[in-house]
Amino acid sequence: MAEFTTLTSCLVPLPIENVDTDQIIPARYLKVTDKEGLAEGLFFDWRYQNDGSPNPEFVLNQPAYQDAEILLAGDTFGCGSSREHAPWALTGWGIRAVISTSFGDIFRNNALKNGLLPIIVDEETHKLLFDLTVEAPQAEISIDLESMCVEFPGGQFVEFPIDPFARKCLLEGVDQLGYIQSFEDQISNYEKNREIIIS
Repeated sequence: MAEFTTLTSCLVPLPIENVDTDQIIPARYLKVTDKEGLAEGLFFDWRYQNDGSPNPEFVLNQPAYQDAEILLAGDTFGCGSSREHAPWALTGWGIRAVISTSFGDIFRNNALKNGLLPIIVDEETHKLLFDLTVEAPQAEISIDLESMCVEFPGGQFVEFPIDPFARKCLLEGVDQLGYIQSFEDQISNYEKNREIIIS
């Protein structure tokens, strides 16, 4: 998992509320147990038309957003069933952060464990960001995880909340297992000493 410190990108606007995990990655893609190829299924039923051709109206198919790394989503993003494939598909496509006013709890937890930063902002900030995507579609914002801030093009910024342990893991580029493995020497020493005491 890549370290997440700062990120600067334009916003991919998706002003749809209550986007559930089945819309993020359809159930037919859940047969795989790894992340390979899931980017293809991201928002599949919106990205592609019935004949299989790309839907030119859908935001991810528009050339201006091909290198964008921040998704600006409507309220209650990632609701619905639990599936780790949803953050896998988003990160596979290149999205590293999602901004919304709220997230489905399971999706938010899965995202944090898989290198995807879910950022909660208030409604006023949310509206300002969507306004920015209309007024200046290619304007970039910056996310600083160290200071937990989102900075606007004009220099103004807003803070966002994040679980301290999840923040630490993202900053260091490790998942929960990787964090535990970083204490391998201490764990090994503990086990050796425990064996001596027991024997």
